[in-house]
Amino acid sequence: MSRSVLEALMLSTVMKCAPQDGCSLLLRVHASLTLHESLRGLEICSMSLDTQETHCHSMRVSRASRRQQVGQQLQVHFDCFEVSMAQSLYITLRTVPHFCGVQLDQQYHVEAERLSYWVDRSRKVVLVQVPEAPGSPDYYLRLCLKWFTCEDAGEPVRVTANSVSRMVSLPYSQEMPCLCLESWPATPDAVRTQTCPFEDDTEALWDAIHYHPGSQALSWEPACPVSGHVSLCWRPGPGAHCLELENSDRPAHGRVQYSLVDTQPQLCLKFSTSLGFWVRCPFEQPRFPASQASKCACVTEGRCGPLPVTEHCRPHPSLQPQVTSQRTLRLPSW
Repeated sequence: MSRSVLEALMLSTVMKCAPQDGCSLLLRVHASLTLHESLRGLEICSMSLDTQETHCHSMRVSRASRRQQVGQQLQVHFDCFEVSMAQSLYITLRTVPHFCGVQLDQQYHVEAERLSYWVDRSRKVVLVQVPEAPGSPDYYLRLCLKWFTCEDAGEPVRVTANSVSRMVSLPYSQEMPCLCLESWPATPDAVRTQTCPFEDDTEALWDAIHYHPGSQALSWEPACPVSGHVSLCWRPGPGAHCLELENSDRPAHGRVQYSLVDTQPQLCLKFSTSLGFWVRCPFEQPRFPASQASKCACVTEGRCGPLPVTEHCRPHPSLQPQVTSQRTLRLPSW
């Protein structure tokens, strides 16, 4: 039998409502069938990829119809499978009896309604409206930090199908580009989806700078995945261009540390990404004690504050500004 007997398998979902039974979500199957004398019917099976549970339905073609309409192409519709939101299915349509190679297969995902959410920055909460739909399962919601996987940033909240309120409030402590809203249906092996409302809020990333007076180590560690560069730079004064120091460029993929760093107010960290660059000068404010080996706190146009102009008022050679040639960096995108 030719494989063209079955063609054009199309899948969709429809809502069926009855006065007494309420509404349910059904899978609609549409295909083209060319009648053949040996064809006695069709069988369609739906397998849940989450649970491996399979349901099958068959349709019989009468002998009289086969004789009268042999060779004619008919349109076949099935509305027999009840499904739920966010369910993944594998659909198989084949002839009865089954002929080798005469079969149509297709994977189908029942789309879940998108969550609506609002960010209340004054209260530091994300407000989520869970859609209500007949036949939809319970839902889990949580905030998480998205690295290779989504790491917990709060306890998950379960919204049951019969919940009176479908509005959920999820508190957070700080806006981060990798702080995401994750949702998934309460079904085995459910597909999880993430939405990141703060993906452009990178400012907080550059403040995670630490100085260790004992070892004179200056370090920075990203709270979210970053693809960019970090370097030391020397800023002679407020608003001045920060000159990058030679051999200080580091990838920003993880923890960055500089050893034996003097607490000069003009010594800064420069962060570069595809969104731009940011400069942080941790020693501008008197948070860190100055090293005893330091003879001055700043250098501006060859003078050292109120101290006399001497060679000791210059920063150590390793901290002196070095103007490097311009290089094109491969910068990230959030």
